[in-house]
Amino acid sequence: MSRIGLKPINIPSGVEIKISENNVVEVKGPKGLLSESISPDMEIKIDDGVLTVERPTENKRHRSLHGLSRTLIANMIEGVTEGYTKTLEIEGTGYRAAKQGKKLVLNLGFSHPIELEDPNGIEVEVPAANKIIVKGSNKQQVGNYAAVIRAFRKPEPYKGKGVRYSDEVVRRKVGKTGK
Repeated sequence: MSRIGLKPINIPSGVEIKISENNVVEVKGPKGLLSESISPDMEIKIDDGVLTVERPTENKRHRSLHGLSRTLIANMIEGVTEGYTKTLEIEGTGYRAAKQGKKLVLNLGFSHPIELEDPNGIEVEVPAANKIIVKGSNKQQVGNYAAVIRAFRKPEPYKGKGVRYSDEVVRRKVGKTGK
């Protein structure tokens, strides 16, 4: 039995949910509009401010889609009300980030600066030269863009230099020892 799929979702005030044919769910709120295509096998019901997702049978495919469908809808509702943020930290001598209009400019020890255009629906802030905050209403896009930024220079285990998530712990290794 899927415990996550059985949980009802309370719809906060100011959020509109529209379910069209083929289970395309559109969630509209103060932070924007998100839509996601949910499996047509799942049955989505809205009763006085509470959304529930039900599965037709107990076969393996329907059981696995049950929790997924409920979580996707819950993430969309949270995204349009509160939004999502990922905080990245840059560590290393000469490594820094700056914002130029809609571009994020990263100096990560390469011979050239890396310029990234902000994707639609994503807002990037640079409060300090070694801190980047990625904000948006779509959880998947925020996480993906933060991973793209981190992939340019992952934290290395000897000195800890690179781009890391603020809550990430980098396991440090001991370097070479001389005679």
